[in-house]
Amino acid sequence: MASKFGLAGGIPERRVRPIWDAVDSRQYKSALKLCTALLAKHPTSPYALALKALTLERMGKPDEALSVCLEAKELLYSNNIFHFDDLTLSTLQIVFQRLERLDLATSCYEYACTKYPNNLELMMGLFNCYVREYSYVKQQQTALRMYKTVGEERFLLWAVCSIQLQAYFSSGGEKLLAFAEALLKKHISSHSLHEPEALSLYVSILEQQAKYDAALEVLSGDLGSLMGREEDKLRLQGRLLTQACNYVAASEIYQKVLESCPDDWESFLHYLGCLLERDVKLPKPTTGEHTCSSCSVDSNKTSLSEEVVESRLASALLFVQKLQKNDSSDSVRGPHLANIEIERQHRLSGNSTKFMEALVNYFHRFGHLSCSSSDVEIYLHMLSGDEITELLDTISRSFDASSVSVKALGLTITTFKVQELLGTLLSKSTTDLQRIAKGMVETFYKNLPLSRDLDPQESMHGEELLSMASNILVQLFWRTRNLGYLLEAVLVLEFGLTVRKHVWQYKITLVHLYSYLGALPLAHRWYVSLEVKNILLESVSHHILPQMLSSPFLQQTASLVKDYLRFMDDHLKESADLTCLAYRHRTYSKSVLENVNHGEGLVDLSSEDNMKHLTFNEDLEARPWWTPTTSVNFLSEPIDESSTPACFRAEVCKHKSTEKDGPKMRDAERKCLVPQLVYLSMHGCVSSLRETEPNGSVSDITVGEMKTLLEKYARTIGYSMDDALSMILGISSGKKSMKDFAPDIVSWMSFAVFINAMNLWSNESVIPRTDPSSPSSWEIVDSLVKICIEEHLTDANRILTCPGNKIPLLVQMVTEPISWHLIIIQSCMRVVAPQGKKKKKSGPSLRPNMPQLQGIQRSVQCLIETLRSVQKWLSDQMSLEEQGLDILMSYLQGTGDEGPGQTFRVLEEKPAAHASELGDRIAQSLEAWSSTGVVRRIVGAEHEVLAEFKKMVDSKLKLLMSESACLSSVLH
Repeated sequence: MASKFGLAGGIPERRVRPIWDAVDSRQYKSALKLCTALLAKHPTSPYALALKALTLERMGKPDEALSVCLEAKELLYSNNIFHFDDLTLSTLQIVFQRLERLDLATSCYEYACTKYPNNLELMMGLFNCYVREYSYVKQQQTALRMYKTVGEERFLLWAVCSIQLQAYFSSGGEKLLAFAEALLKKHISSHSLHEPEALSLYVSILEQQAKYDAALEVLSGDLGSLMGREEDKLRLQGRLLTQACNYVAASEIYQKVLESCPDDWESFLHYLGCLLERDVKLPKPTTGEHTCSSCSVDSNKTSLSEEVVESRLASALLFVQKLQKNDSSDSVRGPHLANIEIERQHRLSGNSTKFMEALVNYFHRFGHLSCSSSDVEIYLHMLSGDEITELLDTISRSFDASSVSVKALGLTITTFKVQELLGTLLSKSTTDLQRIAKGMVETFYKNLPLSRDLDPQESMHGEELLSMASNILVQLFWRTRNLGYLLEAVLVLEFGLTVRKHVWQYKITLVHLYSYLGALPLAHRWYVSLEVKNILLESVSHHILPQMLSSPFLQQTASLVKDYLRFMDDHLKESADLTCLAYRHRTYSKSVLENVNHGEGLVDLSSEDNMKHLTFNEDLEARPWWTPTTSVNFLSEPIDESSTPACFRAEVCKHKSTEKDGPKMRDAERKCLVPQLVYLSMHGCVSSLRETEPNGSVSDITVGEMKTLLEKYARTIGYSMDDALSMILGISSGKKSMKDFAPDIVSWMSFAVFINAMNLWSNESVIPRTDPSSPSSWEIVDSLVKICIEEHLTDANRILTCPGNKIPLLVQMVTEPISWHLIIIQSCMRVVAPQGKKKKKSGPSLRPNMPQLQGIQRSVQCLIETLRSVQKWLSDQMSLEEQGLDILMSYLQGTGDEGPGQTFRVLEEKPAAHASELGDRIAQSLEAWSSTGVVRRIVGAEHEVLAEFKKMVDSKLKLLMSESACLSSVLH
């Protein structure tokens, strides 16, 4: 603010600067004292009031700040103010924005611009207000007004950019873009353009209208010199020529790009695509949808004859070989990858004999690099089984695996990575997998001296070996169901983090392993250590949030959700400021977010149109192989021994690509309905307990809304309303199996609870009773809750030795349907026996509905009995904690060559004799390593889960006992 100091509203700078200094140093009490003193001398100064409001807002007093701001606003609107200065308005704008009252800031600027229509500073402030409100039309109008006032190019570009946003987010885009083009043409004819961003904006306007020739003409003319780098200009020309279907000219342009930037892989794909007149498959911008496609040139779509294709491929090969000769460094991989892509095209047409040769040559040259296997993944999947064997043998023979060197280690890792990518490890025998996992850990040990001089923040040589060894051990567990392998998988990664604590890949895998083992506190601890911030809160939280939502750790879960919501709220506020900054710095890139109302807004969010546009911005590529999405975990399913690597890979891709249309989307839609269903259930049940009011006193609108929501809820489970009711009746009466509820047991239970609530106050019975002996809706819910809980308690084994246990499901049953049912009961009880209120002396008394109260009493008793059974089961599980360590360690004590324990023994062999070779840091880290300590923490974490769940059950039982006592007093 220093540049704006001077006379603001007639106040000297020396009186104002101390206030800003105090605010900047967070000495808010001092700032408030200074503001009070300033107002004593300038009681009618809007600027002094704005400073006081700013200070009050920073002190956490929003109501007082808003009151002072409104007082300043009134003064600005009065006739006593003869001059509006931007400093006063911008200070008020800061406060209004933080108070989420952008409308008031905008109205102040609008009034000021009305009084001083040619004041550029005020108009710029008004423009920024419209930017923060995403008012594109008003942005455009204000920008054009500024352009007409001073004739500056930047204001025209602001207007054009605003028009472009209108075209994108509203109808009538063609006319708007034509208008923007006309504005630019008129300006260019009289003033030309002077900024690179101006040229880019002009070209994008033409490109959006498919005027590719006109855009190319602009780039070829004098304006083209505005592009800072020739390569950027060439890439843009190549794109435009491709869109105009001028493939020959486009390929020549891309060839020029590659001559100066030979490692530009995207440009090479475009070059080859243009030569062959085929589409290029490039990774799509992040949209929240996941596919398994890779960068390549489409092999089918072309109108060229086979002879022409072969001729052009030969030409491309000569060009690529020329690029290889011109650059012999190991840092430029593009031309060598290009050679493989060309041979791939030959192979697809049946004319290649050099595809394998190109792959082998690539590995000989770049195989020691960690990226080499992922570089050629798409090509590896084209190999036959014999070719894979030949390739691996060739790579293995190309280096001495027993030597300790960075290059040999890199080639060893690449050999393993190729096997992992191709899925060949899936077909290995159990004995071979044990040997490979043990060999990986031994290789890591042997090469530790290579990392002795590295900084702790630097990646160690061979880090990938432990990740791959852990993956193999998990696979062994999946195949044999022997818990020892899963424990070894954990120990391998914990050992790696003991050596170096900054390996995020180890931490993420441990989050999933500990979650599956039931040691959620350890999973949460490792997730917290990742220090996830900003946009990563959206793309990474899926590793832990689903598990936490079905856990008893409500406080930690709330903290995770609050962090995410805070990020979204901050981004909503700050994104507009970033847009203002983009206009100011003339970089015209923006983002748009729409606010979502609370409460009923969630129901609106679940509409069909909104759900179509809903995306999950999650980075699924970082997830372990056994849980490719949040709704899939292969370890919970039996292994299909007959499945081939290709089939397994296809299944993983299918899960990722259908995530948007799978259970997760239906779950999101269902969760949007729950808050409103709970609210309506509480609201409607109150009247059902009053005999003085007719059953149905709740408005028809409320009844209709509840029914509509329940019909929608039933559809998210995959049933119509009538079929869902039939299913509930069948399960509660024992005529149908609980398996029919899977995998949405919790959702079914919640549905039954809401049906009961609606049945209480609907004029027509939602659940028809054929005779007086038919169960009431209360009894149906009681039976359903009891059956579901008891069946899962019977199936729930010792959680310590049974990973993937039923604890999360039991927790969900208690925290969701049972909690909704308890809330409805409490709502009813507040009417029957209101606490702390005196009876009215006059007026008719409200007599409770006795049949309903008796139903509630039976339901309360049923819940008490059910939760006591859960309480007893938890107590029994917790009593075995002392033996837990011995039980788990016994899984690791194998002494033969079969079964778990081999990798564990490698980890226990501390290389103390080689401490001098490892360096002080690594040696000291290894001294702190203890396998027993890790296992002890697992036992403690599982006990913590049980203890926290028991606290939750105890709390609900206490509440139910209180309601039971209250009901007894009312009924007797």
